[in-house]
Amino acid sequence: MAKIYREEDADLEVLKGKKICIVGYGSQGHAHALNLRDSGVDVTVALPEWDRESWQKAEKDGMKVVSLEKIEGDLIAMLIPDMVQPEVYRKFVREKLKDGSAILFAHGFNIHYNQIVPPKNVDVIMVAPKGPGPLVRRMFVEGKGVPALVAVNQNASGKALDIALAYAKGIGATRAGVIETTFKEETETDLFGEQVDLCGGVAEMIKMSFETLVEAGYQPEVAYFEVLHELKLIVDLIYEGGIFNMWKAVSETAKYGGMTRGKRIFTEATRQEMRKILKEIQTGEFAREWILENLAGRPVYNKLLEMEANHPIEIVGKEVRKMIPWFK
Repeated sequence: MAKIYREEDADLEVLKGKKICIVGYGSQGHAHALNLRDSGVDVTVALPEWDRESWQKAEKDGMKVVSLEKIEGDLIAMLIPDMVQPEVYRKFVREKLKDGSAILFAHGFNIHYNQIVPPKNVDVIMVAPKGPGPLVRRMFVEGKGVPALVAVNQNASGKALDIALAYAKGIGATRAGVIETTFKEETETDLFGEQVDLCGGVAEMIKMSFETLVEAGYQPEVAYFEVLHELKLIVDLIYEGGIFNMWKAVSETAKYGGMTRGKRIFTEATRQEMRKILKEIQTGEFAREWILENLAGRPVYNKLLEMEANHPIEIVGKEVRKMIPWFK
C-alpha cells in the first residue's frame, strides 16, 4: 500500500526563514504562490519580462515579482511548461543553486529523462497536485485541499522529504492526503494515462464512434449527443464512486450491452498496444521523440492539432452546443 501523509505529518516551520521562488504564474504557479503566501511563507514569483500579462496578474494578486535574471531562493519551484524548463534552468537557475538549496517540480519529466541535471549538493523534490491550479486554489480558500504526490529524487540536506511535505502543507495538499511516489513512477504513469486513456484513448474512441454512426447514415447531431455529450454523465458517475457506481446507475439494457460488448472494442490486441506504449515511455523513446519534435519547431504536433480542430465532430459540436444554455 502507498504511504499517505496527512496534516500531522508535515511541519510548515520547516519553511520558516526560507525564501521560496515560484518560476511561472500559470495554472499551478499562481495557485502554489498564493496558497504558500497565505500559509505565511515568504514567496516571490519569477517571470520573463516579456510576459506582461502574467506579471500584472501576479502584482494585482499582491505577489512580489522579479525577472528571471533575478531568481533567488532557498527553494526554487519550476512551474513552467516542461518544454521550456531546461533552457530556463540552464540560463537562470543552475548558477543560483547553492549548498542546501532545493529545486522543486510538479511533474518529473525533465529530471527523469535527464533534461535537467541539478548539482549533487541540492535537494531535488516534487509536489504534484492531482488537480488543475484553479481547483488547488479554490479548495485551499475553502479550507480543503487537493490530493498530491510527493517524491524525493535527491536528498542532499537529509531533510528533503520534510521540505517537500512542508511545501505540500503550504499549498493545502496534506488536508486531503499526499501519496509518496518516485519521479520515475509519477512521470511514466502520468504519460501513460495521458496517451492511452485520458487524452489519446478517449479522444480516438469518441471520434471513431462518431464516424461509425455518421458513416452508417445517422444524423451527425444525434451521433454527437450519443458519443460525446453523454460521456460526461458517465465520467461523473465513475469519478464520484468508481466504475461499479456507474454500473449501478445506468439502465439494465446499458449494463448488459456494455458488459458484453465492451471487451469486443478493447481486446487483448488493445492491451498489447498499451504495453508497447508503456515500453516507449519507460525506455525514453517517447521523451526523445517529443524533445526532437520541439527542437524541429513541432511540425507533426502542429499538423495533428490542426486536424483535430477541423474534425467533423468539432464542426457539428459548435452548432449543437448553441442549444445547451448552461454552456453559454
